Amino acid sequence: MDLDVFVAAHQEQWARLEQLLGRGRRLTGAEADELVTLYQRTATHLSLIQSSAPDPLLTGRLTQLVARARSTVTGTRRASWRDAARFFTAGFPAAVYRSRRWWIPAALLSTAVGVLIGWWIATHPEVQAAVAAPEQLKQLTRPGGEYETYYSSHPAASFAAKVWTNNAQAAAVCLVLGAFLGLPVLWILFLNMANLGVGLGLMASAGRLDVFLGLILPHGLLELTAVFVAAGTGLRLGWTVVDPGPRTRRVALAEQGRAALGMAIGLAVVLFVSGLIEGFVTPSGLPTWARISIGVVAEAAFLTYVFVLGGRASRAGEAGDVEEADRTALLPTAA
Repeated sequence: MDLDVFVAAHQEQWARLEQLLGRGRRLTGAEADELVTLYQRTATHLSLIQSSAPDPLLTGRLTQLVARARSTVTGTRRASWRDAARFFTAGFPAAVYRSRRWWIPAALLSTAVGVLIGWWIATHPEVQAAVAAPEQLKQLTRPGGEYETYYSSHPAASFAAKVWTNNAQAAAVCLVLGAFLGLPVLWILFLNMANLGVGLGLMASAGRLDVFLGLILPHGLLELTAVFVAAGTGLRLGWTVVDPGPRTRRVALAEQGRAALGMAIGLAVVLFVSGLIEGFVTPSGLPTWARISIGVVAEAAFLTYVFVLGGRASRAGEAGDVEEADRTALLPTAA
């Protein structure tokens, strides 16, 4: 395609579209129809230039022009309570459900790594000695020691807020760093499981595994599930960089990135619930069975929410992305 000839042939149409856009809402019915027609033609022109004779300056100009025209044609829509309700009843659970093939294996493998590290430490005194000196180990694992008093060392409200902030940051990091081929996500998962495994192994070696599980399980079930979901989403985003499928890499990353952003918001709420449990239930005077039961109920409620509500929404076509009207227009591509 001769770019100069193409520009000369369509320059007047682009100028006319700019003129109509500059008038804002002061358009007659005929002018509004003309604006829609010119918007469609310009979008096609942009597609042809991108596929046949890409020119950075001209592409940038037409991209901006098409975006302005689309905004004028489709109008803007303010977020409402309906959007929030749709997100939590369909979008978020569907996104978690659709990424299950990533976060469920991540959860199983990570748990296995944590248990393996715990077993290794519990059965090898020389490894325990490498972790800390005997007096420090005793201080950590004894009744009333640091592992046991950690959850009651601060006022419940401030502790819950601190825990929520830290966990939300960890989940967000997994989602963001997933674009780097998922490698940082694997490292974050390993660090979390190593930390869990050390506590598991040391308390087991001191004969206090039941106490440790009684402190971890009430909040840990939901908390770790949220971290696994974030990690799985990050890994899925990283794989999209490698294999975008039938879509272009830019379109695929945009779709997965929007879903990941929504996932971050939803997981922040999940981790808020986990933080409340960790701040108020874990250090409470309730019997161990009652505290663990609360954790199991919270975990079961979340999984039911994902696999029942999310599965139904996913089968209905929900992908966790924004509504189609709010997405960037996809231009046709030349064969």
